[in-house]
Amino acid sequence: MKHRILTVSSANLDLDAKLNTAPEGGQTVIGTEYSYVPGGKGANSAVTVARLGFDSILCARLGRDSAADRLMALYRAEGIDTRFIARDSVNPTGLALILIEESGQNRIVVYPGANMALSPSDAEYAFTAYPDALLMQLEIGRETILWSAETARRQGIPVIIDAGPAVSDFPLEKLGPVDIFSPNESECAAYTGITPSGADSCFAACMALEKRIQAKYYVLKLGGRGCYVYDGKYCRSFPPYEVDVVDTTAAGDAFTAALTVEYLSSGSISRAAVFANVVGSLTVSKSGASSSIPTLAEVRRFMGERDIRLK
Repeated sequence: MKHRILTVSSANLDLDAKLNTAPEGGQTVIGTEYSYVPGGKGANSAVTVARLGFDSILCARLGRDSAADRLMALYRAEGIDTRFIARDSVNPTGLALILIEESGQNRIVVYPGANMALSPSDAEYAFTAYPDALLMQLEIGRETILWSAETARRQGIPVIIDAGPAVSDFPLEKLGPVDIFSPNESECAAYTGITPSGADSCFAACMALEKRIQAKYYVLKLGGRGCYVYDGKYCRSFPPYEVDVVDTTAAGDAFTAALTVEYLSSGSISRAAVFANVVGSLTVSKSGASSSIPTLAEVRRFMGERDIRLK
C-alpha cells in the first residue's frame, strides 16, 4: 500500500559554503566553494518521502521571491504535492547558511523568514489531503506544531516528531502522545541535560525524555554510531553503515523520513531503524541538502551490495 505522508514544517533555500575549517571569533578564512541548494528540514523530509516511493504532501510557507519560485519548481519535479505551500507577501523565503568543513561536519545558521508565519489554518487546509501520517520538526511556530499534533491524534493519524532544531524551552509536555519522538545527540542534551554518548547515557536520556513526552518509540539519532530505540520497556542499538562522509547536511531529516516510511509500511520499528540507517548513511556520502538524498533504487542497491536485510 502506498501511504500518504504529510510534512508540516519548514522550507528554505540553503547557502552551502565549503571550507577547510570553520573560523573562530574575529578570524577570516578563505572558503573553497559555495552554492545555493534547496533545503529546510521539512522540505528535506518531504523530498525523502517522495524519493522512497510514497505520496509526499508538504505544508510550508515561502515568500514571494525568486528563491520560492526555484523551490516550487524543484518540489513539483520531485512529485511532491505542493497544493498546501502558501506564498507569503510579507516575509521572505527562509534561508540557511551552512558551513561545511573538510571533515564533512557542518555548522548551520537558519533565518526562518516565512517559515515562522506558517499557521494552524495553513495546516488545517493540508489535512484535507487525508494523510496516513504526520511528520514534523520544530523549525516552525510552536502553535502550529501543537495544533497539528492534536488534530492528527483526533483523526487517528500517527504523529512522528523529528525533534530538531533543539529548542530547550519547547513545551514537549503539550504535544501529547506521539508514535515516534526522534532527537539527535545535541537535541537530547538540550531537552534532558544528558548527552547520549554510550549505552547507559542513551538509556538515561530516554528515561528523561519519557518524563517530558509520551511516545510509543524514542529513537535517538547518534550520527556515526547509528541509532538507539526505546519502546518503554526494551532498548536496542542499531549500528551505522560505513561510508565516506562528505556532508552531514540533511542526514537527520532523511533518517526520520525514512524511519516514517518503513514504520508505516511494516509496522516494525526494528525494520524502520535499519532502513533509516541505510538512508542516513547514503545521505552523508554526498554533498548538499535535498540533493544528497537517495532514491529507493539507490537504497535497494546499497542494501543488496552489503547484504542488509530488514528484520
